[in-house]
Amino acid sequence: MKRFISIDVGGTAIKYGLINEDGIFLEKGCMNTEASSGGPAVVRKVKGIVERYTGEHPAAGICISTAGMVDVEKGEVFYSSPLIPSYAGTCWKAVMEEDFGIPCEVENDVNCAGLAEAICGAAKDSRLSVCLTIGTGIGGCVLIDKRVLHGYSNSACEVGYLHLTRGEFQESGAVSALSRKVAEQKQDRQEQWSGYRIFEEAEKGDDICCQAIEEMTDVLGEGIANICYVLNPQIIVLGGGVMEQEAYLLPRIRTAMEKYLIGSIASKTLLCTARHGNDAGMLGAFYHFLFRQKLWKQ
Repeated sequence: MKRFISIDVGGTAIKYGLINEDGIFLEKGCMNTEASSGGPAVVRKVKGIVERYTGEHPAAGICISTAGMVDVEKGEVFYSSPLIPSYAGTCWKAVMEEDFGIPCEVENDVNCAGLAEAICGAAKDSRLSVCLTIGTGIGGCVLIDKRVLHGYSNSACEVGYLHLTRGEFQESGAVSALSRKVAEQKQDRQEQWSGYRIFEEAEKGDDICCQAIEEMTDVLGEGIANICYVLNPQIIVLGGGVMEQEAYLLPRIRTAMEKYLIGSIASKTLLCTARHGNDAGMLGAFYHFLFRQKLWKQ
């Protein structure tokens, strides 16, 4: 049975694994990205992972999910935030295929997560879905019949840059904004207020934390409503570590969405959390590889 190396390059961690042709993980691991070291250092880390795997078993392909905007034809990152310096211009496909002689395909990490959810996750039975990841920023992707809508220049659904009532979507609706707001009101350093701690204190009744969460969910509701007015998806899938607080967050986001969305659309729009968690990027990269290499059998 064929084996594929799947790697998810994020700003904080590089997740990697060996996956068989049925989409089952045979092995998984994780290491710190050390993003401040820059793009070339990240490439060296990923090469090290591939070298180890190919030294143990033959691999049929290298599947890469990565932060940044990706040209899927070239397999190249053409835009990246400053989180990983000197990352834009990284030609993953060309480098990997030249060094290892194995086919390589590359896709944006949010697109990969959405693809995994559309094929075998929360949006499995949907023809038109939107996946949003809520973390340091807010990422999004659109999936039509289990295919990512890339747009004319591979920049479709960059929803984090939407301009809403309170400003840019990700500047006021992401977890980083939540932490910053609480820290400012508590007069503490931002790193003292992780999303986990804020929700923990909110459950205890902390007014500042509760209010900050209410403001965050209102922003998320407004952003989701605007997306729905344009795309009219059947389902919105919400991912990111903060959605581990599903029981607390999901009803509040739903209420906010309905506040901004007319009833005839809201009543036909499902809202749910992602199912694949930390594996979504790797799994989606694998499916993307199969599509690009014309190996998809379903």
